[in-house]
Order: sequence, then structure tokens, then C-alpha cells
Amino acid sequence: MDHNLSQLLQNLRHEDETVRQHATAQLWRIWFQQKGMWGLEQLQRAQKLIEQGNMQQAEALLTDIIEDNPTFAEAINRRAVLYYLLGEYEKSRSDCLQVVNLNQFHFGAWHGLGLSHAALGNYQDAIAAFRKALKIQPYAVVNQKLILECTMKLPDSR
Repeated sequence: MDHNLSQLLQNLRHEDETVRQHATAQLWRIWFQQKGMWGLEQLQRAQKLIEQGNMQQAEALLTDIIEDNPTFAEAINRRAVLYYLLGEYEKSRSDCLQVVNLNQFHFGAWHGLGLSHAALGNYQDAIAAFRKALKIQPYAVVNQKLILECTMKLPDSR
């Protein structure tokens, strides 16, 4: 693993919130720019389409990017987010799994995987995914809260 990447991942665990925020932003930048400026511009185009409500066009664009660049984890992650927004949780789950297979440290994809599992009622799997996200980003309170919410929905916790 690249030293810079290793340092950024270590900084996600730092006591200082500013250090954690910087590391988080840097990791997102690296992921978005994995395929250079071309990749970044394509992801920005897809995001603009989503913001304009052109979900089908955004999905088509992201799918084309992924077909041409099957290891572009962030393009797959963006499509997972799109599928989640559309309520297509199984497709979102599938894309999140692809992302974490390509990048085991992608806390966003682990979080998305947890959200997708929770939406599908797979609370045990959701908890496992949120725990993986927390292992990478231990100060992410949102994942701690989601673990508690999912735990409360387990049949044996009532």
C-alpha cells in the first residue's frame, strides 16, 4: 500500500477532528480522481444529472463508465448511491460489494452496503457492514447510531 494512503487511513483514527476531516477529504479526492481528470469530470457530469433529476441518464452514464473502466471503484460507488436513492436496494448492495472488493478501505461503500442491507431488512448483515466502516473510520458517529438502530430491529432484541 502507498505510504500516503496508509498515512491517510491512519489519520482517520486520529484524536484531532481536523486531522480526521482532512484525511477523509483527501481519500475522497483520491477515489474520485482514480482515473484522472477524465474520470473526475465524468463523475461530476453524473452528479449534475442526479441533481437535475435525470436519473436514467445518470445511470446510463455511470454504467458506460463502469463498462469501460471496471476497476473504477468510485464510479461503481456513485451508481450504488444512485440505486439507493431510487430505492433499488439490491442493485445498490451489489454495487457496494463490488466497490469493497476493489477497495477494502472504502468506508463510504461499507456504509452504503449497511444502508442497503438495512433497507432490505437484513439487519445482521447491515450491522456487519457498519462495523467494517467503523473499523476504518472509528469516529463516524452515524455508523454507531445505525448499528444501534439495526440491533433494535433484530428479532431477539425486543
